[in-house]
Parts: sequence; C-alpha cells; structure tokens
Amino acid sequence: MEQQYATVTLDETMVQDLASRLRGALLRPGDADYEQARQVYNGMINKHPALIARCVDVADVIAAINFARDHQLTLAVRGGGHNGPGLSTCDDGLVIDLSEMKGIRVDPEARTVRVAGGCTWGEVDHATHPFGLATPSGFISTTGVGGLTLGGGIGYLARTFGLTIDNLLGVDIVLADGSFVMASADEHADLFWAVRGGGGNFGVVTSFLFQLHPISTVYGGPMLWPLDQAADVMKFWRDFILNAPEEINGWFGFITVPPAPPFPEQFHLQKMCAIVWCYSGALEQADTLFQPIRAHIPPAVDFAGPIPWPMLQSLFDALYPKGLQWYWKTDFFTDLSDKAIDLHLKYSAQLPTMHSTAHLYPINGAAHRADASDTAFSFRDANFAEVIVGVDPDPANNERMIQWAKDYWMALHPYSSGGGYVNMMMDEGADYVQAAYRDNYARLGEIKATYDPDNLFHVNQNIKPTT
Repeated sequence: MEQQYATVTLDETMVQDLASRLRGALLRPGDADYEQARQVYNGMINKHPALIARCVDVADVIAAINFARDHQLTLAVRGGGHNGPGLSTCDDGLVIDLSEMKGIRVDPEARTVRVAGGCTWGEVDHATHPFGLATPSGFISTTGVGGLTLGGGIGYLARTFGLTIDNLLGVDIVLADGSFVMASADEHADLFWAVRGGGGNFGVVTSFLFQLHPISTVYGGPMLWPLDQAADVMKFWRDFILNAPEEINGWFGFITVPPAPPFPEQFHLQKMCAIVWCYSGALEQADTLFQPIRAHIPPAVDFAGPIPWPMLQSLFDALYPKGLQWYWKTDFFTDLSDKAIDLHLKYSAQLPTMHSTAHLYPINGAAHRADASDTAFSFRDANFAEVIVGVDPDPANNERMIQWAKDYWMALHPYSSGGGYVNMMMDEGADYVQAAYRDNYARLGEIKATYDPDNLFHVNQNIKPTT
C-alpha cells in the first residue's frame, strides 16, 4: 500500500533530534545559508523545504531517510541540482542535499573511479584527467553525477563507449528502510538493473563506481553555419553520423550566437545552426577525417580542433550559469525524415530568446550494443535524442518561450519514437514516465515494490510500486 506523504508539523524536539544525528548541517527557513541552499539550477523553480539536510556521509543519509519515513515527510534528493522540473527539492518537506559528499578515488590500473554522490562531472574530470582517463558523461560540467547517471547519461562519448550507465560497475545505495546495500551485476542485480536509467526511484546512491577509458585530448568543438544552410547541413549530419566511425560524435543544434568572444562580432545574436564535435580517435588522423566535413559545406565559424577533454566538457558552462529560467521538452527518434527536418527549420527560426536552443544528440554506435531490456533505459533502438529548451534570465519571457517549446515539440512528436529522455523532461505525469520506459515499466514497478513499497522516493519521474 503506497504511503501518503504530506506537510507535517515539526516540533523543535523532533528537529533537534535529527540535527543531533547528523555530522552535516541541518538548515531551516531563516538560517543564514538556507536561501542559497534551497536554490537549484533552474531559476523557474522556487520551493521552500522545511528542512535541508546537508549530508556529509552515508550515516547522515541514513538518518535523514529514517526521519522522513518515520514522520511521513515528503522527501527530495539533491545531487547537482540540475533537474529541470525541480525534482531535487520540494515544498515543506525534507531535502537530502548530497552536495557536500565529494570524495573521488581513481584506480589507474583497474581504470575505475569511485565517485561520491554529491560530485559534479567537472569534479570527476578534474580527478581523472591527470591519468589520461575519463568516463562518458554529459555536455555541461556543472551537472551532478547522480542525476545524469541514474537517468541514463547521454553525452559526447555515447557513440564511442555507450551511455554513462553502460560504464557503471556498481553503486552504494541507501534504501527506503534505511538499510545500506551495494548493487552490481553480482549483488542485488535487480536493483542494479533498475538504477541504470530508472532515476532516483529506488534509494539514495551515495557512491558510483565507473569504468574509465583512455581519453585525454580529443578533437572537438563547434562549427557554425548560417540558418539558410541549415537544411543541407542537417541532412549531411544525419547521413554522416548514422554511418560514422564510433570514435566520432557530434550533436546538432540551433543557436543564437552569444554577443561575446570567441565568436566573431559579425555573427553576434544571429540565429545559426551548429555541430559540436568530439572525436576521440588518433589525433594525427583527425584532420583527414574532418576534411570532407569541412569541404561539404564550409562552416562560417570553425572552432573544432585539439582540445583537452575537461575543456570540451565545460565549454558551455559560462553560457548557462545557475539561475536561468528553463523549460524542457524531449523525444527520441529512430529516423530523422526530411519532413521532420523541415519542421525543425520552421521552429528554430523562431528561437524566442538568446539562450533558447534545440539539440539532437546521436545515441547510436556503442549505445546500441545493449538491448532494450538490458537496462531500465529502453530506447536502445533510437538514433537521436531531441531536446527543446526555452531558456532566459528574465521570468517575463517564460510564457513565450514555454509556448514555443511546446509548439515545437507537438509538431515533431508524431515523427518520434513515442517517449522522451527522463533527464530532460519536465514533471508531466505518469503517462510520460511510462512512455519513457515502455516495456521496462512493469519490471521497474515490481522492483520498486521490493525496495520502496511505500513510494518514499516519489519526488522524481515517479515509478509507482506494483501492488
């Protein structure tokens, strides 16, 4: 029977009891650090938790989970805080804030890295890069390791080494009953299957163990073309990336050129299309590989070249700082038809704000080696992940950019595979969650019933426990 979680009146004795069990700080409204601590990456989210437990170790996480469960308190879990719909926080409940849990240990011989649950990908890259190693992650280095991994992990290295979850070897996780378990292919294999794409539905992951790969300097960066060349560029990119060597990746996007260096002044604030490349093969072969790309339709702006992996990963961090207004829409696509391309061109010409954008990420190559049922992430037959985002600093533009994103998505959705990427969805309800997992949803519900039968972990893209 699923438990109902609601606003609970907390008396001082209860709060002090929890505080005494934590090594980390317990913040309440009015505390000096509370306002900063309650803010998440998306400035559109404005929630006021009753308590924020800034956990510093596993014992803190256990204490916070037990407190929320015993007092039937709404519970949210925050790592990097990048979740678009703000599902890493809540009103009037308890937030488990993992951002103080920062330990990272690289084993260069085994080529593995153990990462604590509060780390960001920039911090992981900082630790692994001196060893010439990396693991697949995303596109913005301030993103939290936990959220990106648990939702699947689409990024620059997906065609080469698969999704982030395909490089996950095990997790340490605290369950709803307060118990601590290790999940891997050999222990709690059902739970390990579920956390590889099933989000934060099954517990609080306090550390991740990843496989590393020899990645140090790659050949990458953006190329830009005028919007009137976008149809030809997009069709070329589609045909190229579906058949390219797995060592090369490049996502396609529609952008408004920022009015700042290093972009040439004549292109400032122009709407353009872009491909942001990442080639992780032999650098001496890169110019030869990219020669036909440059020759087909010469780019107006060409920044692609040798670049340290952490620099590519953080290339857009400054453009998208914490606190902007964000609205996301997402779908997977097996094919990118000429008709779909025409629709992309129509709506990209209407980018409502400078920060608003639409991207198509390739998820073929190594990401296709797993079957749909091998992990909770089910769209192993899709070739592209689409994300449409309305972004701006000013809340006054929210209505306009949200409507643009919805209209854009509605136009393209009939050509999609029928479901979206949970890491890039807003809080759109049960039907969208089920569509994201397709045939895997029933098994996820059974595993949820085993590990979280009362749905304590429900502030997420929620999977209901099967009764």
